[in-house]
Amino acid sequence: MDLLVIGGSRYFGKRLITLLRESGHRVTVLNRGSSAAPEGIERLVADRDDENALTSALAGRSFDVVVDQVCYTPRQAEIARRVFATRTRRYVMTSTVEVYEYEDSAVPVAESALDLAAVTVDTGLPWEDPEFLDAHYGEGKRQAEAVFATGSPFAWTSVRVAHVLGGADDFTGRLDHYARRIRAGEPISVPVVNHPATYVYVEEIAAFLAWAVGADFTGPVNAHSHGPLATADLCAEIEKLVGGRTVFREVEVGEVSPFSFTRSYGMDNSRATALGYSFTNSGEWLARAVSETVGVER
Repeated sequence: MDLLVIGGSRYFGKRLITLLRESGHRVTVLNRGSSAAPEGIERLVADRDDENALTSALAGRSFDVVVDQVCYTPRQAEIARRVFATRTRRYVMTSTVEVYEYEDSAVPVAESALDLAAVTVDTGLPWEDPEFLDAHYGEGKRQAEAVFATGSPFAWTSVRVAHVLGGADDFTGRLDHYARRIRAGEPISVPVVNHPATYVYVEEIAAFLAWAVGADFTGPVNAHSHGPLATADLCAEIEKLVGGRTVFREVEVGEVSPFSFTRSYGMDNSRATALGYSFTNSGEWLARAVSETVGVER
């Protein structure tokens, strides 16, 4: 197939591009030009927020599938829906668990928990402001999904990705946050009620996205490994690698550590399973993921 990946210059996006190429697909990457495409991959340069520039860069081109790794706002979704209306038959948007607004859910949340038809789309919000966008990450993704879900001229799916673990190139610094404190025996702030969450290994989410490219289902799908993890599970693996001691400090208010949650982040991956994808269990890869990121060989 002839594929276009928008973004994909780092983390699991790089792995996705490699998998797609190794599967024999023709892959083109589109970005703003700040990151080079992998060797042997064609690159188109355009700012996706500039509709005229995007249209110009895509002149005369069409693709079997577009994989959008960097759609964060309803404005970007509206531009993409117009520009790719006659340029692709299938559109795969990478989304996030953050689209769900549930609190203290007693059960993992399925895709139907979010009614995209009821989401208010507001392109007038200051989406161009990086601080606003960062503070409204989940809302931006939610509204972007709502745009695609309403009358898109192509088949569309959103992959709602759980928190991703693993890889020496994990740029978030979240596991390093724990490693530094565990080495030093410094307190790690957690909420009094600290919810577990669903996670996915960096290689597995790349594989799932590559699988979704070749599938024909539409609508949102949750993507995560089986087996929720608690903060203590992550810290126990880090402690094995770096020594030191895990010290939790419960806080009623204030900032808590990156992978501790006052709300539930548990998703239900039954739809993906029913569609034919077999996820691993987090216990199969957690030690490897922590070792890769923290940088200590087991």
